[in-house]
Amino acid sequence: MRYILPIMLALASPALAHEKTVGDLEISHASIPDPTPLAMSAAGYMAISNNGETPEELIGVRTPFAKSAKVHETIMDGDVAMMRAIDGLTIPPGDTVNLEPGGLHVMFMGLTGPADAGDMIPATLIFRNAGDVEIEFMVEPTDEMDHSGMDHAGMETSGN
Repeated sequence: MRYILPIMLALASPALAHEKTVGDLEISHASIPDPTPLAMSAAGYMAISNNGETPEELIGVRTPFAKSAKVHETIMDGDVAMMRAIDGLTIPPGDTVNLEPGGLHVMFMGLTGPADAGDMIPATLIFRNAGDVEIEFMVEPTDEMDHSGMDHAGMETSGN
């Protein structure tokens, strides 16, 4: 009996706090590689599973962490990686869409403050059917592609 409390506390740790299930949607491992102290942008990653029978669409992202946040896709043109904002990200029924380095990701632009490894960054994912879903991105030690030094000013956008 005395071991139950430590186990419960371990299960409630911040490492698990950024998993979220709402209706048929499951959002897992929302994370942001630790941006450099002077970074103006950062990338966010996660997996979104749709356990329902109808498609769902991620149509927006809001957060106090950045002036704007949009879903981007990375497109290769020869050896050059280009990023482009997309208007909506469809999550087919019974499928999982991964936002990961070198592919789809949330681009946080105009960071409003610092973020350090271990911080939890609040955000709202806006879905066409499910509506607003509050999540937290965990800031993780940087070991992936660093978006913070990239110039997104000339980036191609679709429909914006």
